[in-house]
Amino acid sequence: MTHWTLAARAAKMNPSVIREILKVTEKPGIVSLAGGLPSPKTFPVEAFAQACAKVLADDAQGALQYASSEGYAPLREAIAAMLPWQVDPAQVLVTTGSQQGLDLLAKVLIDPGSKVLVETPTYLGALQAFAPMEPEVVSVASDALGVRPDDLATKAAGARFAYLLPNFQNPTGRTMTEERRAAVCAVAARTGLPIVEDNPYGDLWFDEPPAPPLTARNPEGCIYLGSFSKVLAPGLRLGFMVAPKHIFPKLLQAKQAADLHTPGFNQRLVFEVMKDGFLERHVPTIRALYRRQRDAMHAALVRDMQGLDVAFNKPAGGMFMWLRLPQGMNAVQLLAHAVARNVAFVPGAPFYAGEGDPRTLRLSFVTASVEQIDTAVAALAEVVREQAARRQTFTP
Repeated sequence: MTHWTLAARAAKMNPSVIREILKVTEKPGIVSLAGGLPSPKTFPVEAFAQACAKVLADDAQGALQYASSEGYAPLREAIAAMLPWQVDPAQVLVTTGSQQGLDLLAKVLIDPGSKVLVETPTYLGALQAFAPMEPEVVSVASDALGVRPDDLATKAAGARFAYLLPNFQNPTGRTMTEERRAAVCAVAARTGLPIVEDNPYGDLWFDEPPAPPLTARNPEGCIYLGSFSKVLAPGLRLGFMVAPKHIFPKLLQAKQAADLHTPGFNQRLVFEVMKDGFLERHVPTIRALYRRQRDAMHAALVRDMQGLDVAFNKPAGGMFMWLRLPQGMNAVQLLAHAVARNVAFVPGAPFYAGEGDPRTLRLSFVTASVEQIDTAVAALAEVVREQAARRQTFTP
């Protein structure tokens, strides 16, 4: 009988909590506030249909052939041009989703035992990408504006990088102010701390755009990750990295070893769709839709959670709201009761690098309709109310 021996790093790989919860949401009648999925209503199907026809008519052989690992040159140039600081297209690496960018960074920058700094809480997918490289992941104290500069300075020594999401962060929805960004960048400059800036949600602002990226302030001290998943379609699996020129070759070699290149057909499709200013016309429609749904969820939470000691925020963009349950409650335990009432959410504890806060949970407001949001939040509030009453009953 064949005996397969797993690498030690395989033990560090864990299933995505979100992906496991999404399986539950396949149950008929469930209203999912769990997954970070863009609304299918935002997918520009007609624009892609036209782009498909044009790409196949004009460059079928190139689109269907192997391609360069760096990415389709016109797309790299377009990405460089759309960023709010001067970027050489030679610094742009097209990736198979921004998640691949995190994987490549982990392979290139992390040794076993390396110190990596993250916000509290942080993006679960980044923790998954970093884990197989066996780093020491250190949580930096954070507040409603993101990572705290004082604690970042205290923990910066010896860190390979700090992984930060300044805009409408996943999972909390919080955004760094201009003042906080300046302070964080000042700490990074003073301590020599590299920053990995992940910005998948930055275009999804509701009232006003966020402050300029951290990378714009110190391009040589940052690696920037972006994505087309939230503004076009996640199924294309198209993201990008912007890296300092002396780091770029190693990231490229890691990319070559991973998948040779991101599908050239998909890259040409995105370039064809965006080349005539389509994103400038399309993204505002996404913002308007998500703002209505954000407002609906916030109003439902204000109405239905009244008197339940549930804390929540009102993000200025993005896709998520962050809740904190009353003292003594556990979001993982609450989830089973919520699913029984046909509503699903993501418990917050897995988003922490250290010990998670069991009282936290994440709600996504972008895929459910206003009517579904009202129904789901009312059901969630009823579950919280029931659990609070049960705890009071059994409290001596």
